[in-house]
Amino acid sequence: MNTKDISLTAVIAALYAAIVIILAPISFGPIQLRVADALIPLAALLGLPAVYGVALGALVANTYWFLSPIDIVLGTAANLVAGYLIYRYKDRVVFASLIASVVIGVVVGGYLWLFFPPPSILGVQLPAWLGMIISITLSSILAITGIGLALLRLLEGSGYLDQFKA
Repeated sequence: MNTKDISLTAVIAALYAAIVIILAPISFGPIQLRVADALIPLAALLGLPAVYGVALGALVANTYWFLSPIDIVLGTAANLVAGYLIYRYKDRVVFASLIASVVIGVVVGGYLWLFFPPPSILGVQLPAWLGMIISITLSSILAITGIGLALLRLLEGSGYLDQFKA
């Protein structure tokens, strides 16, 4: 990585962490909308600096709002994998963003049920692990595929980030 890539990684990490921390009431818990996950699709445009940035941002945010070492390690890993999938399959970014959302939902939902009671899904009380996985996956789809792809399209169309492309 060159200086530009390291700087871009740092900026994305700081932006991700700041958004999560500022929006903490909706960024943590059994029902969450991590708006900062909308930055993950930027990996399709900005490459590996965005992948590393969203992972480092999750590390900082999850350390700040300490729940458990499990959350710090697995939450960071989930963002790293999600970002890499979008980077790797940037030619099929909608499909990649859906898969990235499922990865985050399965990984994060797969351990959050240990710390929070799961939400009921459409009035149905599912097993704790399944309810949490579904809840986190749905919110990730909204953040990554909904908001994130809209942000990606907006930035692609503007040409503003051309100087940062990988």
